[in-house]
Amino acid sequence: MSLKGKSAVITGSNSGIGLGIAKELAKAGANVVLNSYTDRDEDHALAREIAEAHSVKANYIKADLSKGAEARALVEQASDALGGVDVLVNNAGIQHVAPIDEFPVEKWDAIIAIMLSSVFHTTATALPLMRKAGWGRVINIASAHGLTASPYKSAYVTAKHGVVGMTKVVALETAQEPITANAICPGYVLTPLVEAQIPDTAKKYDMTEEEVTQKVILERQPSKEFATTEQLGGVAAFLCSSAAEQITGTTISVDGGWTAL
Repeated sequence: MSLKGKSAVITGSNSGIGLGIAKELAKAGANVVLNSYTDRDEDHALAREIAEAHSVKANYIKADLSKGAEARALVEQASDALGGVDVLVNNAGIQHVAPIDEFPVEKWDAIIAIMLSSVFHTTATALPLMRKAGWGRVINIASAHGLTASPYKSAYVTAKHGVVGMTKVVALETAQEPITANAICPGYVLTPLVEAQIPDTAKKYDMTEEEVTQKVILERQPSKEFATTEQLGGVAAFLCSSAAEQITGTTISVDGGWTAL
């Protein structure tokens, strides 16, 4: 499969899942735009590394996705830089855990803005570009929490369920066009952020790191194994392939059996 000549925007992609997806799409030949809310030398260095490693164009564009205007501008700037936007991967996210009656309003607003409203803004801006190009892929990174729920994560679960619903709407609105929209629903993924949390979590529960990984972190993941960012990137690349032309409006779980329970 080759994505040579295609251009992809991946939100929240200077680390973790987003960066893994960006690398896999670049490996398939796509030009990519990385994004986050920071504007550091290392952010731009990541783009240069991807460009050199895969002989593609790669740019880093800062955008605060809690602001609709910046979310839309990200897609517009990416189109200017790469000559279009063929693939949109909505991945950016944050988390806060608290009971509903204690959930800070500002945290609720931020999570909904970054994880749900931004998906509306980027998609609304990208679809006309895809239609102009005659081809497009919208790939939303939802979560196992887009299909099920956990206590104390009201904003996150609400946002991810909303993303799954919006994915279906986009798929129906583009069903007779060469554009698809799908949601990938990961369970726990081994990212640098998760890896960094394991030692502290082990101390909290007075367990070894292996015990806390199996019994606490992966408690709801039947495989007892993390998904990897490379695996998620591979699923995203597959959704861009000709084999996936009739896959639209659905969810693909990468959760080690979590949502089979």
